[in-house]
Order: sequence, then C-alpha cells, then structure tokens
Amino acid sequence: MYKSYLLLSVVSGLLLGLSWPTNGFTIFIFIGFVPLLYLEKLTRNKSLLKLFFFSSISFFIWNLITTYWLIHSTLFGMVFAVLLNTFLKALIFTSFGFVSRKISHKLSIIYFITSWIVFEKFHLNWDFSWPWLNLGNVFSEKIYWIQWYEYTGVFGGSLWVLLTNYVIFLFFSNYIKSKKINQNLLIYSVLSISIPISISLMIYNKEIEASKKLDFSILQPNIDPYNEKYGRSNFYILNQLNNWIKTEIGSDKLIIAPETYFSESPGFLMESFNETEFTDSLRNILNTNNNQILSGIQFYKLYSDKNKRTETSNYLRENMWIDIFNSSFFISKNQDTQIYHKSKLVAGVEQMPYKKFLEPILGNILLDMGGSVLTRGKQNERTVFSLDNERKIAPIICYESVYGEYVTEYVRKGANILAIITNDGWWSESQGYKQHLSYARIRAIETRRNILRSANTGSSAVINFNGEILKKLDYGKRGFINATAETINKLTFYVKYGDFIFRFSLFFFIIILLFSLSKKKIN
Repeated sequence: MYKSYLLLSVVSGLLLGLSWPTNGFTIFIFIGFVPLLYLEKLTRNKSLLKLFFFSSISFFIWNLITTYWLIHSTLFGMVFAVLLNTFLKALIFTSFGFVSRKISHKLSIIYFITSWIVFEKFHLNWDFSWPWLNLGNVFSEKIYWIQWYEYTGVFGGSLWVLLTNYVIFLFFSNYIKSKKINQNLLIYSVLSISIPISISLMIYNKEIEASKKLDFSILQPNIDPYNEKYGRSNFYILNQLNNWIKTEIGSDKLIIAPETYFSESPGFLMESFNETEFTDSLRNILNTNNNQILSGIQFYKLYSDKNKRTETSNYLRENMWIDIFNSSFFISKNQDTQIYHKSKLVAGVEQMPYKKFLEPILGNILLDMGGSVLTRGKQNERTVFSLDNERKIAPIICYESVYGEYVTEYVRKGANILAIITNDGWWSESQGYKQHLSYARIRAIETRRNILRSANTGSSAVINFNGEILKKLDYGKRGFINATAETINKLTFYVKYGDFIFRFSLFFFIIILLFSLSKKKIN
C-alpha cells in the first residue's frame, strides 16, 4: 500500500511541477491534484500523519522543480523557501483530510477549494510571503486562456484549477470503481476546461479604448549585479546615460531605467537629493533633450532620536539609526522630483521577517550575514508618477509585480500605464527571470494596462493590455527598446473589486471549518 501512496505522491508532484511556466505543459495542471485527491481517499481511515508525509513529497517535488533557480542567489534561501512552502501546502492538504472525516464529501471538497484559496491569499500578506506558486500563475504563458482575469484576477485561475481537478478526480475515481466510463463525468471534465477558454477567446476580441500616446525608451544596461553593478559610481552611470541619449535614445522620450540603476552605496540622503550636484547634472542632461526619466535608485534617511526611528530602521552606531530604501524616482522639466519606496520586500534579503518581535531578542545579530538581512525602509501607500495632467505611470519595483491586488492600487490612484523596473540578474539565466517576466503578463490582463518593463540584465519588454509581449530584449543583452504605447483609463472589474473570490472563500472556509470542529456529521 505504501508503494501506491508513494507513486501517487510522486506523480502528483511531477504533474504540478511540469505544468509550470515557462517551459511546462500547462494542461498537466488540470490533473495535478487528482493523484493527491485519490491519496486522501485511500488514507481517509488511516493516520493523518501518513497523508501529511506523502502529500509533502508531492509538494516538495513541485516546489523543487519550479523554484530550484533560487540557488543561483542563495542556497539557504532556496532550501528555506522550498521546505517552508512544502510544509504549508502539506498542512493545508492535511487539514482537508481532517475535515473530510467529519463532514460530508461535498462540503469537504468545498473546504479543500476554499482553504487553498485562503492559504494563497495569506501567503501574499505575511512576512514570509512567497506567492510564486499561486495556482493562477500557471497560465501566465497561456494568455489567450485567461482574458477573464480582468474580472477575477489570479484567484479565478486558482478556482478553475481546483474545480477542474475535482471533476476529473470524480471521473477517474468512478472509472477505477466501476471499470466503466461515465459519459456525463467525461463531458463535465471536458467542459470544465473548454468553457473558460472559450469565454477568454471571446473577451480577447473586444476593443479597448486608448487615450494618450507615450514615446519611451527602455534601458537594459546588462550590468552584473554580483561583480559590477554596485562598484560603479552614480556619475559613471550618469555619463554613460548621457552618451546613450546622444547616440541612441534621442529626445522627447520617457526614459525607463531598471531597479537600483543608480546604486552607488550608501545612496542619496533623502532630504538633500534635490540639492545635489548629481541631480543638477541629471536635470541638465534631460532638459537639453526634453526627456523625462523614471529610474531605480537607493536612498537613505538618518535618525538621531530613538523615538523618531521607524520600525524598519537599522541600528548604525550609538544614537544613530538608518533607513535604506530601494526606490524609484521621476524627474521631468519644470516638475518637482517624485519618489516612491518599494513596499513589497523580499524576506531574508530586504527585510528581517517579524523584526519588531525578534529585534529585542536578537539585537545586532540582525545586521550580520554580510548585511543580507538588513531591513529596507518602505511606504504603505502606492505612489503614482504624473508625467503630465493626463498621463500617469505606476513605478512598480521588482517583486511587487507578482502581487495582483497590490498592483491594482496604482491603477485606482490614476495610473493609466504601468512601469516595472527590476534586477533579475541574481538568478542567472534560469527560469527565475523568465517566470518573473511571464507573471507581468497577468498584471496587464488584470488591469488592462500596457506595461513597460526595464530589467537590468533582462528580459526587458513591452507588454500590451492583452498580455502579449510586443517587444523584448533577451537576457544578457545590452540595449534599448524605443517604442510608443498608449494610456488606458477604464477600470476593470478586478481593479474595482479586487480579490472578491478570496472573500467568498474565506466565508465558506470559516463556516465549514467551524462545522467540522463541532464534530457533527453534516448530510
């Protein structure tokens, strides 16, 4: 029997892992949970530890296949992410096994679907947030299947995956039991896949009214983040930019440069940035050619008063604390400098999870490991950069582009075009940077906004409101994308109402969980 359990676990893990973008067979996702659901059925009258153990094998394989590339940046980070996500997913699935023993099968399936969606939402918002494997992300390369994400967001995709897996599980389970093909279940299985795709194709053909045009130039400097990037002075980068403007970029454009493009340590003091020689020089270069710039940069802020420091500030020396910001800025002729600080921070790299609680215990240990867990400052609200009275752009920084509802706040604040600035060189030439680019296509569909993506080492791209990549610079290439995009002002249903599928799921999850804990059989 254990061999059967192991086989089911391994097959499920392989199906889930091999379905993932960007090189996966997406169709596998619709049967990825079927072996696991059958495993739960076989172990229903046995120890929950068995279910937890064998489902852990599935989720470990899935995580390892899809996020192994984290090892290019940090071995510890890769191991921690894989093991933590394996544990959490196995815990959720085991809770389904627990509930299924107490209530009716139909209600337990509702619990399985809603608990998974609740978990995915939770994984978006805690300090160890890692939503890379949220099920709705699996369709990022199949944009013609998911045009209805403008209504549901990624959780619509998660719901689609889970429901379809259940229907197909019923079909196979019935076949194993009766040795006959149930035609109704077969039809339901086919329809559960084909109907959402058909709806998507119909939505794809509808026209979307555009507004103002924007001429832009996306920079891809291709600077090695490990050996080159942080050893170059900001004036060196500035002189290089000036030469590119003269020879390749031209005039009357919005220049978009990647995350931490100006990265000389320790960055610029926030309070004096506008009065620096660097800023004056940059403005002169831009004004000469009537250009604007949106770029990544590093800022810092000092506190000598302990009572005025923030939760994210780090101890520097006696009576001195520092906030370091991974930021973006916008400079244009006759406008004040506009600044935004990255707010979705990478756990273990840009923030120490639960620092507020751990700092009194660990103290300065937080600053060890070569500064790898030095907490960055952040801001709570999104900022939209005004190019002029009618064109407004969202300065989305790197990891933030993975969060659907988070990005909608830029749009609700008036952004009619989206910029993503990132540095994906940490992951080398792996699936990491490819998946990151691919997920941006989902943001375009959800918001129906054109996206201008500048990546330090690649891939930079122009993505239209349907999620189609119009232009792209390959990884490891130095160059520019000169093009024109249009602004769009209409708000999608998803932008207006956000993750409503999660809110419905949370309601049913709580109700069913409470019923199951009451130990009353529900018919």
